[in-house]
Amino acid sequence: MKVKVFTIFPEIFPGFLGYSLTGKALDEGKWSLETVNIRDYATDKHGSVDDTPCGGGAGMVMRPDILGSALHANYNGGRLIYMSPRGKPLTQSLVHELAREDNLSIICGRFEGIDQRVLDAFNVEEVSIGDYILTGGEQAAQIMLDAVIRLLPGVLGNADSVVDESFENGLLEHPQYTRPIEWEGRSVPDILLSGHHQNIAKWRKERSLEITKQQRPDLLQKYLDSQKV
Repeated sequence: MKVKVFTIFPEIFPGFLGYSLTGKALDEGKWSLETVNIRDYATDKHGSVDDTPCGGGAGMVMRPDILGSALHANYNGGRLIYMSPRGKPLTQSLVHELAREDNLSIICGRFEGIDQRVLDAFNVEEVSIGDYILTGGEQAAQIMLDAVIRLLPGVLGNADSVVDESFENGLLEHPQYTRPIEWEGRSVPDILLSGHHQNIAKWRKERSLEITKQQRPDLLQKYLDSQKV
């Protein structure tokens, strides 16, 4: 996968993506990263990329001529995403979609956002990582990329690692345990030591349902509805 990021802070990348499994995958060429500094397309000596919003209001807006020039010069097709709090939610289903892309371009906004005309002209897809506001899109882009890159072929040592994770089957993940069997008066559930794989699978499914009901009743309802279908 080829990833291209449009940002005014290219030095932020690859950030934590340069470590652990994603960093190893980057070194091995399983994905590549190119950053485009939007300020390189500014037209004044100060490298300005923003201006006051038309109609008044607080903050500044990224100019369409500057960002548009950066996109015209560097965007070569493929999925083009703008990290935006008003975008569609980043779900595991969408992550799987993006992991199948050969080229992924991401716009990292700052200030109050970017001029709507850029979004319209380039048919930009808006994606949100949650219902909260960050200082910029760079952090959100890295989180999205982390979720996507780990699904690329060969990145995880064991491809089965993702099968039972939260959201993969519509439920939150069951509790996990490891050695020592006894720790500070707490024991690993006997069922997990039984060696009876069918009973263990049943126990894990029950715990997943229980945890999802407690933590994410909305998610449980979606799961139950899907089972009816």
